[in-house]
Amino acid sequence: MPAYPAHVAFNFDDYERGREFYAAVFDWTFDDWGPPGSAFSKVNLDHGAGRRMIAAVQQRRNLLDVATNGPEVTFAVDDVDDVARRVEANGGRILMPKATIPSVGDLVFFADPFDNIVGAMQFVDPPEAV
Repeated sequence: MPAYPAHVAFNFDDYERGREFYAAVFDWTFDDWGPPGSAFSKVNLDHGAGRRMIAAVQQRRNLLDVATNGPEVTFAVDDVDDVARRVEANGGRILMPKATIPSVGDLVFFADPFDNIVGAMQFVDPPEAV
């Protein structure tokens, strides 16, 4: 199956202020997720009819030599190792080698040849394409 957007994350320098902003603008609610004190929350989204996209708000971190800026999109893929090979074969670079998130899946972050940051996740239980 072709890759499709399955996760979007918003990165904040002030995590609490970022949460407050999106709660006020989009009426989002959040579930804290990850290790205690990790400044990472999942957004409660349900588009109905089995369609969903995972969204998160999180403390900003660096994947390149500059801070991650703008929304960060992760695509659901069938084979994250194959995607990593294709990234490097086509002029991109791996920013974060494959990491396993227990009960979620295997994730890599890469930069395309223009330094756009993209994630690829081989989900244990993929969300439906929206």
